[in-house]
Amino acid sequence: MPTTEDSGTRGTGEPIGTGTRTGALSRLRTLLDLLDRGAPAEAFQDPELSDPDAESDVDAAVLADATRVALRIRRTLGQHRRREAELAALFDTAGDLARLREPDAVLKAIVHRAKLLLGTDVTYLSLNDEEAGDTYMRVTDGSVSAAFQQVRLGMGEGLGGLVAETARPYSTGDYRDDRRFRHTTTIDTAVTEEGLRAILGVPLRLGTRVIGVLYAADRTARTFTPDEVALLSSLADHAAIAIDGARLLDETRTALVELNAASRTIEAHNEAMRRAEDAHDRLTDLVLRGGDVTDVATAIGTVLQGGTLVHDAEGAELARVGADPRPPSAEAVTASRAGGRAVFVHGTWVCAVLAGQELLGSIALTGRADLDDADRRLFERASLVTALLLLLRRSVAETEDRIRGELLGDLLTRAADPAGLSARARRLGVDLGRPHAVFVLHSTAVPRARLLAAAARIAQARKGLAGPHHEDVVLVCPAEAPDAGPGPVAAGLAGELRQALAAPVTVGAAGAVTGPAEFADAYAEARRCRTALCALGREGTGAALHDLGFLGVLLGDQTDLGGYVRQTLGPVLAYDTKRGTDLTHTLRAYFDAGASRSRAAEALHVHVNTVVQRLERIGSLLGTDWQRPERALELQLALRIHQVNRHDGPDPGDFAA
Repeated sequence: MPTTEDSGTRGTGEPIGTGTRTGALSRLRTLLDLLDRGAPAEAFQDPELSDPDAESDVDAAVLADATRVALRIRRTLGQHRRREAELAALFDTAGDLARLREPDAVLKAIVHRAKLLLGTDVTYLSLNDEEAGDTYMRVTDGSVSAAFQQVRLGMGEGLGGLVAETARPYSTGDYRDDRRFRHTTTIDTAVTEEGLRAILGVPLRLGTRVIGVLYAADRTARTFTPDEVALLSSLADHAAIAIDGARLLDETRTALVELNAASRTIEAHNEAMRRAEDAHDRLTDLVLRGGDVTDVATAIGTVLQGGTLVHDAEGAELARVGADPRPPSAEAVTASRAGGRAVFVHGTWVCAVLAGQELLGSIALTGRADLDDADRRLFERASLVTALLLLLRRSVAETEDRIRGELLGDLLTRAADPAGLSARARRLGVDLGRPHAVFVLHSTAVPRARLLAAAARIAQARKGLAGPHHEDVVLVCPAEAPDAGPGPVAAGLAGELRQALAAPVTVGAAGAVTGPAEFADAYAEARRCRTALCALGREGTGAALHDLGFLGVLLGDQTDLGGYVRQTLGPVLAYDTKRGTDLTHTLRAYFDAGASRSRAAEALHVHVNTVVQRLERIGSLLGTDWQRPERALELQLALRIHQVNRHDGPDPGDFAA
């Protein structure tokens, strides 16, 4: 009989092979559990998975083959999981890049995400410089070398230059020993200083155009797998799109900023044009309505919000609004005239007022140091309007001066009938029926034109006439106090003209006269007076012949001896009349005695002390200078005339003070 073992059973009563198969199935289930848990590869080599009790090599082979299949399945699953993680990371990267707006932030995010995905020591990015024809390091992550961070690679140089030139990815396990690349001292030095060995570079492409290179590198030698190349290339594709999007966004932002700036510029220009048009209309309207220089200065000050001064070519102030009086700056006027633009000197804008090359004057603006280009052009346009107004004013003034000069010339030469002269004068606002004084002006230090212009201003202010006559400048004005004579007025005019012209002016006067027929004689007398003043060394003063003493009597056409005596001896004559004394006789005896007090006492039959007392009284009446030679001559002549008139029996009132 067969034994239990021979009958295919073990001592346990189980069929032969049943336990072995059960163990093999258990181990296959264990392999499946390991795959499900994602156990590491080492777990699949665990000795417990082998079957030491296997009765056949077939079972052992099946189990070994199952283990290999399980490991292959594990690798495939790992690759899928890794690919899924990489894809998820790429999607996350795309989302992150899409949210970024600044180009620098995009580049830094790309490099940092590449470092996280590939797990390398260093990642970096270079951009192509189309103008320079090379590629330069733009952003790094993990780099410690300053030279490496600033390196530039020519097209085809090194690994990066080759990637940029060929638009293909390249990798090396150890760059220093890889002869596929064109090594340069600059690149090798930078790579050595950074300590890099394994380098992977992929192109950043936009269509067919390469804009840069994205790198991953390790400081130890290694080989980059195709999956890593594909991953970095995918990231580079995302990065290229993000870089271009950021560039376009930045360009759009810049364009918007420029557009806004242009819009503001246009608005400012339109506002300036509107203000300029308004100012031009206002100034033109002023000119058309007959406005004067003060009106223009007021308008300019209102538009430009500053003080305004207008001067003529000689520096005389024509108008001033909202500013303190100040003379024009010769330096500023010269600079403005040369450049044809307003200039800023010593806190004041100054613009020359020109008619062609002729300087008509200047206009100054105070209180506006911040005058911009638009307001500066407006100020310069105001100078043109001012020039037009000054030309019109000069034309009118020249016409009026010509008419007034013609009238004055006719008055001084009796060239027309008196009634016609009076009518012409009335049309000019001059009443010849009132008493007028005639003044002849002369100066060797002032051009005749300037003297005539100053005389014309005075005539206009006093409702008189001024003009040239022969070689003289003649001024005719209403007599302020006809009974007092024109002498004090002449002296005042001399002082006024000296101040206005900064030079001495001699003024001879005559009058007052009433009616056109008397002006010619008055002019002749005033001219003789002016000649006498110059001959006596009294240039720069003003007087009438009456003020020149006996010389005036000799030069005058109508000799007023009584008036001369009253002017010279009046106080003494009045004293004698009032007190019943005869100081006049004592004074004559004193001069007849050769100014000797003792001889005068003998002639008068009085004590010398009496003569001294009388002379002291005379001095108090005539003034302390009565014994000066010029004054003494005047007194002696007056005494002679008085003595002659007394023999003719004059009216006692002739000599009353």
